[in-house]
Amino acid sequence: MLFVLLLERTSCRLIYSAVEKKSQKPPAAAAAAQFGDSMATTTTVNVKLSRSNRIYRSSEPVEGKIVIKSATSISHQAIRLSVNGSVNLQVRGGSAGVIESFYGVIKPIPIVKKTIEVRSSGKIASGTTEIPFSLNLRESGESIAEKFYETFHGTNINIQYLLTVDIPRGYLHKPLSATMEFIIESGRVDLPERPIPPELVIFYITQDTQRHPLLPEIKTGGFRVTGKIATQCSLQDPLSGELTVEASSVPITSIDIHLIRVESIIVGERIVTETSLIQSTQIADGDVCRNMTLPIYVLLPRLLMCPSVFAGPFSVEFKVCITISFKSKLAKAQPKSDPTAPRLWMALERLPLELVRTKRDQFSC
Repeated sequence: MLFVLLLERTSCRLIYSAVEKKSQKPPAAAAAAQFGDSMATTTTVNVKLSRSNRIYRSSEPVEGKIVIKSATSISHQAIRLSVNGSVNLQVRGGSAGVIESFYGVIKPIPIVKKTIEVRSSGKIASGTTEIPFSLNLRESGESIAEKFYETFHGTNINIQYLLTVDIPRGYLHKPLSATMEFIIESGRVDLPERPIPPELVIFYITQDTQRHPLLPEIKTGGFRVTGKIATQCSLQDPLSGELTVEASSVPITSIDIHLIRVESIIVGERIVTETSLIQSTQIADGDVCRNMTLPIYVLLPRLLMCPSVFAGPFSVEFKVCITISFKSKLAKAQPKSDPTAPRLWMALERLPLELVRTKRDQFSC
């Protein structure tokens, strides 16, 4: 009886060992799978442009290198470089009506789209390989530079230029690719000469110039703020001006300069416009001295602003909003939201701002 039991235990061990060996992968298959995974993780492709700031004109070739790093040599069918520039438009539900919200993302407006073959099929050696490239955005003899809108990233409008390298490797291998965004600035020859004199506009802010209700103590006590600010300036120059608080019965807590963008898109038979805040700069904190001139000096963010555009299906405009906040208990109780929205304890003044590109800006990079 004991002998039979030992035989049954031995047979069970033999069956378990056979099942375990069957479930294991052959050494060659495991090594091949591990090699394939390491190949996918050790091969990288990057695009390195010739200019560190990535700024080009439409009349200039985009130059750089395709950098491929691989632990082993790899074969490929071709190395292609593509450039794609477009104006992407979208309408958000909050800025449009019921009908316009159905449109959602509108069909992009193409600016440029072309592909070149940098290298034909072959092999890439192990290590680091650098392949130079040069790509012309405009065809020879094409003189229309107006369609190359400058790079801009807004709320509903995005003007973007992308450079993509594709390396197909056949059916059994995963293709390699990399994408790099570069910046386009105006390449027109009729740009203003440098420097462009800023157009200063004189403004004054009182309780009578406000179109929204104010607190009774601010309305009856009165205030007067005067100054001048540039309404046309170059993108490379700061927004400059000055401001003076001549009188105020209620203490002032803050004076701020806000940059605002106004994006308009034609959807069907309507124009959908959305206003959004770009940047806020505080020029005074606390109750400032009366009749003291305060300088206005605001740097413009490059990617969030561009020359004012008035195209057919869309437009991009900018404004300056000067806000004066007065001391009030109500202001502390209210949650902070849009700093340019009219409030009972705040006075504001909106002025148009035209941004232009000058020939000096072309040589700044």
